[in-house]
Amino acid sequence: MTMNDPRPGPGHPGYSPGHQRPLPQQANPTWLGHVQPEYYRPAPANSSGRPSPGLPPAPQAPRRRGSVSGLLVAGVFLGFFSLFLVLPFLLGSTGISGFVVGFIASLIPLGTVLLTVRFIDRWEPEPRPLLVFAFVWGAAVSIAVTMILQPYFSAVAGPASGLDYTTFAVTVQAPVVEEFAKSLGLLLLLLFARKHFDGPVDGVVFAFTIAAGFAFTENILYFGRAIAESSDPGTELAVVFFLRGVMSPFAHAIFTGTTGLIMGFAARRWHNGLSVLAFGVGLVPAMLLHSAWNSMGANFLATYILVQVPIFLLAVLVIVLLQVAERRLTRQRLKEYAAAGWFTAAEVEMLATGAGRRSAVRWAASTGRGPQMKALVHAATQLAFTRQRILSGRDVPAHQLDERQQLAEITALRAAVVG
Repeated sequence: MTMNDPRPGPGHPGYSPGHQRPLPQQANPTWLGHVQPEYYRPAPANSSGRPSPGLPPAPQAPRRRGSVSGLLVAGVFLGFFSLFLVLPFLLGSTGISGFVVGFIASLIPLGTVLLTVRFIDRWEPEPRPLLVFAFVWGAAVSIAVTMILQPYFSAVAGPASGLDYTTFAVTVQAPVVEEFAKSLGLLLLLLFARKHFDGPVDGVVFAFTIAAGFAFTENILYFGRAIAESSDPGTELAVVFFLRGVMSPFAHAIFTGTTGLIMGFAARRWHNGLSVLAFGVGLVPAMLLHSAWNSMGANFLATYILVQVPIFLLAVLVIVLLQVAERRLTRQRLKEYAAAGWFTAAEVEMLATGAGRRSAVRWAASTGRGPQMKALVHAATQLAFTRQRILSGRDVPAHQLDERQQLAEITALRAAVVG
């Protein structure tokens, strides 16, 4: 067995629990990237002794590129046809002037959420085509799915609930149908872009992006109606904007973010059946949070301060803990490549810490090599997460192909930065 061959694990010929090698110290630096002993293998050795700029790039697996572009094309296609249902509804509810004002006003909370997504995603950025797919799904496709499903859900579940129509629509129908519609986009991303959806941080990023799109379209409706249906449109718009754009721009993001978080943990196992199960499980807290939000009613302010604000702060804490774990995991995996001769210890500190990255980019910019250094930082992060996927024990040969290509790319980028 060569160093790069998959180690036998459960379900593989030759696996025996009694012949596991002990994990090296610090192989599991955090709970986020736990590795089973039977799947651990050393990083491939750098046979040249030091990075050489002459290595040719290894071929990439075509199907992985195709999955990203395929999802983008599918998302744009579905989004385009969804507009034929969504746009007439918006225009009919708001009028032209209401739609225009609502559209402009909705850009403010949208920008707030998307800037937050960028902040969360800055360590290991997701491919832009997948983020575009997520936004289009949230802003158009999930709205269309909601509009199609709501009448059927109301006809089937409404009478059985025993609630009056308004209460049912607000506390049951909207949470169930809307969270299902939004999270379908997460399920597609997990099934067809598994390379880029392989952890809880990715799940949160994609969920927040989908939710930002959904809230954007929903805000156009609410802001536009404030203009079209009120005798005092200025005051009404200010009140609705304060409630939705200032007090709760992250409401949908937190609802759907719980689903993305749970699906992200399931993605660590790389199993389609578990992914679908996580989709169902993750919908439960999202629907409950959504229903609780819609049920605040007359006690809105007290409930907002005593319940919703702590939930928001808890969400912030979870995201911070995920980011810390992600950085520790990156550092440990790059240290393993350093042990194999691909980096020096100083380079690992430079590439795997926030302070090191900032210092490196500033230095490279002063020498005219800023873009190359940024590319090197990004490539090293991708390499660390590729290694984590290899150590998960699933789809190992395909990820080792990615690893060889990334090591060649890093070698060339390193040479370009050093000069």
